[in-house]
Amino acid sequence: QVQLVESGGGLVQPGGSLRLSCAASGIIFSSATMGWDRQAPGKQRELVANITRGGTTNYADSVKGRFTISRDNAKNTVYLQMNSLKPEDTAVYYCHAAHSPVGTRISYHSWGQGTQITVSS
Repeated sequence: QVQLVESGGGLVQPGGSLRLSCAASGIIFSSATMGWDRQAPGKQRELVANITRGGTTNYADSVKGRFTISRDNAKNTVYLQMNSLKPEDTAVYYCHAAHSPVGTRISYHSWGQGTQITVSS
């Protein structure tokens, strides 16, 4: 079964840092595009960052220069380093995997259960 387990969330002061981790299983991690979405109260879910199997990264404009996504294929883990956090970063953050079974052209999208990030004084 596909499993995406996030860790590292919590409460942090504005200007602080957190690192999120997502451990993936049940997918061919090295071939998957991995990423992070977030959803703030009353708002639509949005892409925060993703990283392809080749290491190409993409970021929402709101987090460019502050967040860094990375992956460790040996550990089947994707990370999100979040620096200079702002109150508007407060949201539930979801690990996301875009993956295909071997030999298919079908794309599946899977998400973890989410982890709460609260940025507040």
